[in-house]
Amino acid sequence: MIEKGLPMQGKYSFQEFWAMFFDKIFNWDAFVGSFPNIVSKIPVSLEITLFSAIFGLILALILAIISIQKVPILNQLRLLFVSFMRGTPIYVQLLLTYYGIPLILRAINMNYGTNYNINNISSMFFVIVTFTLNEAAFNSETIRSAIQSVETGQIEAAKSLGMTSFQVFRRVILPESATVAAAPLGNALIGLFKGTSLSFVAGVIEMTAEAKILGGSSYRIFEAYIALAIVYWAINIVFENIISLIERKLEIPNPEEKKKRGLFSNPFDNGGAVHD
Repeated sequence: MIEKGLPMQGKYSFQEFWAMFFDKIFNWDAFVGSFPNIVSKIPVSLEITLFSAIFGLILALILAIISIQKVPILNQLRLLFVSFMRGTPIYVQLLLTYYGIPLILRAINMNYGTNYNINNISSMFFVIVTFTLNEAAFNSETIRSAIQSVETGQIEAAKSLGMTSFQVFRRVILPESATVAAAPLGNALIGLFKGTSLSFVAGVIEMTAEAKILGGSSYRIFEAYIALAIVYWAINIVFENIISLIERKLEIPNPEEKKKRGLFSNPFDNGGAVHD
């Protein structure tokens, strides 16, 4: 019997344990062999991500404007929609879309005598619709907050210069709100890409579904999912760098910093010649 409180002694040291694990237990062939199949499904995951992000951003902007303008009836419907989408799991939303849209089309056929073929609807359609609505609900609050963060004094100053409402939005509100919203929208994009792993619910074979198939057929589930995790990680690193680049491009220089730089700059640098 092993006495309580005493650590169990193993045959291997820490280094030897992991050497044994990767030499005798971990299957390197299954791990390496998983990458080609998983990588082949990257376009499917990216297609879902990009289409859902674009359509979701457009819908989110519309919802944000409805919220800011307090449009009667539409604003109440927006509140209900945002509350529902934010308060239910994306997994459940996928199931509701996948099973709900065919039922609605069947009801339309019965009511109007139409002949919409439910079987012709692509599984990708259900997935993109679900993620678009989900992204719109979350991003609408981000966009609303970003737009409302623009100082009213700048808007009034622009209008006093004779700018139209559209010009004020394009030249003043959009640039400043884009700077504020860039980081949270970038995080939402990364979250969306990772969320596409649930697309198999609607029958779409993307990266996660492919890893599940590989693991099930070879019985090397751990190796397949480790390969999947590395692929997700690598792609998200690319996303992070692109988002950081966009944030730097959108960053508006602080006038105070500009003045400080001007005070301490070398007058003999290029462009800093002193004039009499």
